[in-house]
Amino acid sequence: MLRTFKTLAIAGTMTLVLAACGSGGESTDASGAAGASGAADGLKGTGTGAECTIATPIPVGAALSLTGAAASYGESQKKGLELAAEALAKNDKIKYDLKIEDDQTDPRQGITLFEALTKDKSVIIGPTLSNTAFQAQPVAQEKKVPVLAISNTAAGITEQGDYIFRDSLTEGQVIPQTVAKATEAYGLKKVVVMYSNDDAFTESGFKVFEAALKDEGVEIAQTLTFSKADTDFRPLLTEAKASQPDALVVSGLIEAAIPLVTQARELGLDMPIIGGNGFNNPKLMSDGGEAAEGVVVGAAWNSASEGELNTAFLKDFEAKFGAQPDQFAAQAYTGLMVIDAAVKANCSGEREDIKSGLGQIKDLDTVLGTFSINADRDAEHDAVVQVVKDGAFTVLN
Repeated sequence: MLRTFKTLAIAGTMTLVLAACGSGGESTDASGAAGASGAADGLKGTGTGAECTIATPIPVGAALSLTGAAASYGESQKKGLELAAEALAKNDKIKYDLKIEDDQTDPRQGITLFEALTKDKSVIIGPTLSNTAFQAQPVAQEKKVPVLAISNTAAGITEQGDYIFRDSLTEGQVIPQTVAKATEAYGLKKVVVMYSNDDAFTESGFKVFEAALKDEGVEIAQTLTFSKADTDFRPLLTEAKASQPDALVVSGLIEAAIPLVTQARELGLDMPIIGGNGFNNPKLMSDGGEAAEGVVVGAAWNSASEGELNTAFLKDFEAKFGAQPDQFAAQAYTGLMVIDAAVKANCSGEREDIKSGLGQIKDLDTVLGTFSINADRDAEHDAVVQVVKDGAFTVLN
C-alpha cells in the first residue's frame, strides 16, 4: 500500500495537499496529469533558459525514508525539497508538481513506490539509501524514467543504467580526501576499522576506506564488523582498544554511530574517530553530546561553505524550520534545482529531454558549490573534511 505523505503543487503560490491511503493502494496526485507514458500535454515549452515557459506543471516524484532506520536522513531531505519547491514557485513560467512518498527504509517498499512513480512522473528523486536504490532503480531504468539520487554514495549506483544520475558525491570521491587530511592532521600510523557488513552503503564505504588507508601507508591493525541493528559495541570496542590504534575508522549509519561513539568515549578511547557519510547528521552532536567531539567526517557540504546561494539557503532553512540544515537537506535542495536546470536546458518536462538536460549540467552554481555531472552521470564538486568541535561540524584544517 502506498501512503502519500505530501504533494507540493508549485505554482505562483505553494499548495499543500495531504492525502490518505486509498483502499485500492493508489496514491493521489495533485496534478492528475501525466498518464502512463509520463508525457502530459504541454510539457514541451517555448523559449530557452531563463525565458523558458512550460504550460503544464512538471510531475516530479520523490521516494524518501520518512520512517524506519533512515528516517532522520529522509526527514532532512524532505525539508530540503520543500524549501527548494518554495523557491522555484516564485518562477511563474515553469511549475513543478512534487510528490514525496515514504519508502519506509525498506527496499521492497522502494520498488513498489518506483513502480507507481514511473507511471506518471517525468523524473524521480531518491531513494534515501543505496540499499534501496540498487533494488528500485532498475524499475525506472526499464521504464526509461530519469532518476536523480540525492544521497546514494555507494559504488555502482549510476552503473545501473543511463537514466540514473546523482548529485551526491561518491564515497570514492570523499573518503580518500578525508583519510589523507586526517592522516596529515593526526599523524596516523595504525588504525582499527569497523563497519556494518549488512548494508551496501557501509560495505562500499569500508572498501574505499581500506584502499585509502593503504594508499596513505596507514596500517590496519584490525577489521571488526557489526550489524546495522546493533546498539552495544562495547565488546568490539574493547577488542579495538587492545590494538592501541591512533584512530578508529568507522563506516556505519547514524543509528550505529551515536552509541558507538558514546561507548568508545566511555571506554577511554579518546583518539579521533573517522566516520563515513553516515555520520553526516546533526543527531551525532545532539544525541552524542561531548562524545562526538573530535569525530572526523568527509562531506559534500558544510554550513561554513562560502557563496551567496549557500548563505541564503541557511537563512531560509532556519526561518522555515527553526533549525540549521545538514548535508542531506543541502543535497536534496540542490537536487530539485539541478532538475530545474535540466528542464530549462531543453525547455521541456518530457522524460527524454530531462535525461538529456541532466547530462548537460556543467559548472552550475549551487549551495554545494560549482556543480557538474560527468560522463558517468556522477556529481563533481569540491568535498570538505569536517571535525566536530564545540558541538558543531567545522572544517578540519
